[in-house]
Amino acid sequence: MNDRIDWTAHYQALDAAHHLHPFSDMGALNRTGSRVIVHGEGVYLRDSEGVRIIDGMAGLWCVNLGYGRQELIDAACRQMHELPYYNTFFKTTHPPVAELSALLAELLPTRFNRFLYCNSGSEANDTALRAVHRYWAVQGKPEKRHVIARHNAYHGSTIAAATLGGMTGMHEQMLSKLEHVAHIGQPYWFGEGGTMDPHDFGLECARQLEAKILELGADKVAAFIGEPFQGAGGVIFPPASYWPEIQRICREHDVLLIADEVIGGFGRTGEWFAHEHFGFEPDVITMAKGITSGYVPMGAVALSDAIADAIIEGGEFNHGFTYSGHPLAAAVAVTNLNLLRDEGIVTRVRHDTGPYFQRCLREALAHHPIVGEIAGTGLVAGIQLAEDPATRKRFDITDAIGTLCRDFSFEGNLVMRASDDRMLLSPPLVVTHAEIDEIVQKARAAIDATAQAIRRAA
Repeated sequence: MNDRIDWTAHYQALDAAHHLHPFSDMGALNRTGSRVIVHGEGVYLRDSEGVRIIDGMAGLWCVNLGYGRQELIDAACRQMHELPYYNTFFKTTHPPVAELSALLAELLPTRFNRFLYCNSGSEANDTALRAVHRYWAVQGKPEKRHVIARHNAYHGSTIAAATLGGMTGMHEQMLSKLEHVAHIGQPYWFGEGGTMDPHDFGLECARQLEAKILELGADKVAAFIGEPFQGAGGVIFPPASYWPEIQRICREHDVLLIADEVIGGFGRTGEWFAHEHFGFEPDVITMAKGITSGYVPMGAVALSDAIADAIIEGGEFNHGFTYSGHPLAAAVAVTNLNLLRDEGIVTRVRHDTGPYFQRCLREALAHHPIVGEIAGTGLVAGIQLAEDPATRKRFDITDAIGTLCRDFSFEGNLVMRASDDRMLLSPPLVVTHAEIDEIVQKARAAIDATAQAIRRAA
């Protein structure tokens, strides 16, 4: 009798029987079986078959310090012994959340000194909405309710955050949506710029915001929300003309500007926050993911002093969560952010690994027959697959092409994400030159295999 257990089959069976995955066709997944990930160290994962995988996506854009950092493990363990949980509802605080708030105030631009806490990016964007509406109410302008967002943006999966997001597939499955949300076009020059040059296209996209504000009435519009670069939408970097014009329009019409930094925050672009790379000044900043390097769930919202002061003077703000400012999450966040700063990791992304990553990608994929564009800076990139790069002609079956390339990548033991026909990379911020070389080589191999499969099918 063979007593050996096939652990892969065991966990696949449990998973198929009881676990519903996010954003998945569960019927198809259960037929093939999930890949069982059992270990992580640095920028690598290992599955239940012992195969090593290089993580080109830092989990879901979040594992900035890489896997297995003992300092984060120790911080969590110490806090579990000291105070595993307490709320901040009953006129109480605790050292980790107070220390985290002071540290964030040091890292953010000077006019951000007060923070609200939650558990995720979705909750952070929900919280930002609540704060914005409360601000206008205490200002005597409760009629300023409308929030403008963009098509093909992702702001989370709760009802409010998913309404803000402009993902068509998500909206089609939502029977309920938040009121007073409008959408404008995305600044996606490669796919939607037509014959316009990037500068003029960026201005035209930004001016859609002004047109929408005037359509709704500036006295009815509370805020505009945008990711500095669109993450899940394809790592779409707007033309340089875009964000300065967005900021001008918001200021001119007394509309608050919310920067969704859930992906871009904490060093991804080589700046502490992505809006600094693009050179604009938001009024509200939402954060999550990299705040703890994904080791513990946490989200946060930074309010500019003008907004925070008004809310403080306006009486009780009826908002919060059981786990707002959770002591374990806050303790891990403090250690994580100190390591990112004290080890010079964000500085290294800006001056060393980020430029190296961008240069290697462009050198490896220059003149590739199905690569139309490489967008990005620091340690984030979007690779546009195209039928004819020279004319910016996209494939007719955009999602199928991306899925094909993603599967080749995963088979080659590189985690590279697909967003329709754009391939996304966002490795841990601790990645080395040698590991970047491996990521780029495996990404090139997956794109080559995709091109070969297209030729065979033609």
